[in-house]
Amino acid sequence: MMKSIYPRSNFPLSKCFLGFCLSALVTLVWAEPDRKTAIVLNSGEASVSLIDMQARKVYKTFPVGKEPHHLMITPDKKAVLVANAAGNDVVFLDPKTGEFQRRLPNIIDPYHIGYSPDRKWFIAAGNRLDRIDIYEANGQELKLSKIVKASKTPSHIAFTSDSKTAFVTLQDSNELIAIRLSNQEILWRMPVGDLPAGVWMTPGDKHLLVGLTGSDGVQVIDWKNQKVIKEIKTGKGAHNFRPLGDKRHIFLTNRVASTISIIDMEKLEKVGDITGLPSGPDCMDVTPDGKELWVTFRFSKKVGIIDIARRQLIATIPVGKSPHGIFFTPSAAWE
Repeated sequence: MMKSIYPRSNFPLSKCFLGFCLSALVTLVWAEPDRKTAIVLNSGEASVSLIDMQARKVYKTFPVGKEPHHLMITPDKKAVLVANAAGNDVVFLDPKTGEFQRRLPNIIDPYHIGYSPDRKWFIAAGNRLDRIDIYEANGQELKLSKIVKASKTPSHIAFTSDSKTAFVTLQDSNELIAIRLSNQEILWRMPVGDLPAGVWMTPGDKHLLVGLTGSDGVQVIDWKNQKVIKEIKTGKGAHNFRPLGDKRHIFLTNRVASTISIIDMEKLEKVGDITGLPSGPDCMDVTPDGKELWVTFRFSKKVGIIDIARRQLIATIPVGKSPHGIFFTPSAAWE
């Protein structure tokens, strides 16, 4: 009989295999905490996609609730709230891993959400039911204080830095309203342009910027005197804002034109555009080094990565249907 040319080992093969598996498992356990995750809401599929930001691919998708649109971190930074508009609830996710933590029911029609800067108030704009729900916030706990009827189609929210006033755009009545938070009463309302959506307070509480989704620009509002003082032409379907993180510049998605404009909040001027994008840019976030802008594309089922310095799209990642909100931590936009 021919002898094997391979020497016989005194260590059983099964033990070798077991040792390999244990080694691989240890490697995975140690590698997992290093993964940076982007959380993306697929509003058309009632799901969340988790993206490995280094590998630039989705590694997990799971159901979260009906029509998840917007999300934001809690004051203690221990959870991310996902607002399920048609599900009438919010879901808490781990901000670093995106994993499910818990569900809070009976938050009615939360389309857009926001904490006041002092973290004492939490507001949910009910886009579908024409209502604005104001909650007293105590950490992660929310207690309903008042329902403010606001016709028609409350959309996006902004605050004064002293947390005394909240502003909400009303898409289908082409208005902007101000709410005094101490008594949750509407202070005033004023007409603005077509289909107002995103609203943003400039540094020093000088002006409000309102994106006109039914038009092609941003209106600059003197909110103290309730008047439009300027309009900045950007692109069709001007929609949502995200700050660069330098306290001066802000990005605006033009959802119909499929471009992103860069606005100087001091000069109140457009200083550039990012073009050559997939259709329907919407929500954004900025990497902590300020080098990349991550964008959801509502009509393309994609997340895009833009090199900010070159103003150029450098990668796309397939996700679910109608991706809307996007979040990762840390972020230059809010840290």
